[in-house]
Amino acid sequence: MVFLDACRGKPTPYTPVWLMRQAGRYQPEYRAIREKVSFLELCKSPDLAAEVTVLAAEQLGADAGIIFADILLVLEPLNIGFSFEKGDGPKIHEPVRTAAQVDGVAESIDAEASLGYVLEAIRRTKKDLKVPLIGFAGAPFTLASYAIEGGGSKNYYATKRLMFGDPGLFRVLMEKLTTAIIDYLNAQIRAGADAVQLFDSWVGCLSEHDYRTHVLPHVRRIFESLDRSVPSIHFGTGNPSLYPAMAEAGGDVIGVDWRVDLPTAWDALGAKAMMGNLDPAYILAEGRAMEDEVTRILEGVGPRPGHIFNLGHGIMPEADPARVRALVDHVHEVSARLRG
Repeated sequence: MVFLDACRGKPTPYTPVWLMRQAGRYQPEYRAIREKVSFLELCKSPDLAAEVTVLAAEQLGADAGIIFADILLVLEPLNIGFSFEKGDGPKIHEPVRTAAQVDGVAESIDAEASLGYVLEAIRRTKKDLKVPLIGFAGAPFTLASYAIEGGGSKNYYATKRLMFGDPGLFRVLMEKLTTAIIDYLNAQIRAGADAVQLFDSWVGCLSEHDYRTHVLPHVRRIFESLDRSVPSIHFGTGNPSLYPAMAEAGGDVIGVDWRVDLPTAWDALGAKAMMGNLDPAYILAEGRAMEDEVTRILEGVGPRPGHIFNLGHGIMPEADPARVRALVDHVHEVSARLRG
């Protein structure tokens, strides 16, 4: 299929496209489901998770679906409790900041037993989805930050305080998270995921030196431990200076945000395949700004194989579904012309 060929750096007749958060609050159908169930109930219902995954891919004409779940789900079997507070996002019940609390984090997980609802959602989605399905997990630094901060953060001071002040304890926490992520992603592959993505949404708060010291070894272990029968995507956002180190850490596809010029980054990284990199705010812009920017990105890449079009982050809740579909259609149309 076109998406999987692009992940492996093979020539394709057009540029495949999928979008982060392509199932979400911008869709009336999704909002209607959420009026009946909570976010966690939706994540933990294989039927509903499969429904919204397939619906989004079909509505948009995307070249891949991504299983509906949340990166924090893996924390629950690690004994890190959390909930989603209305209007405030995720909240960790007891932030992990002491040696005793790190000791209380489980050494490993049984993904089939504790996260079987995600795996069953993958199996059910595969029955109806006509394009490849992406599984995913949060990266260890992003998960550690949630666990330490207790929720969202603007400065990550609690995380950095532990990382800088007690690097040995921070390393133990990262090792436990890394082991769980490996087990979880490989379980998703066994369940039928055609590709997997590692989301490092918060890693942009680090310097390259700190990334290499405290993060890169763990991420490298993840990619070295994954089932190589499916391609892997490594996505991070917020700090373009980290991309060379992230590429060293691993991933068949390197995903970048809008803060870099895609062809320039591609040349610098020497990656087999790249994913990106439209600023999601373009979907909200009036006129032809979105189409013009998509064209500019695609013309910059040209016919080079291995490009997967995506946003530099997720679809905003304010987006118009018709505009999102127009984005996908424009990528297909322009890229087919450039490759023809």
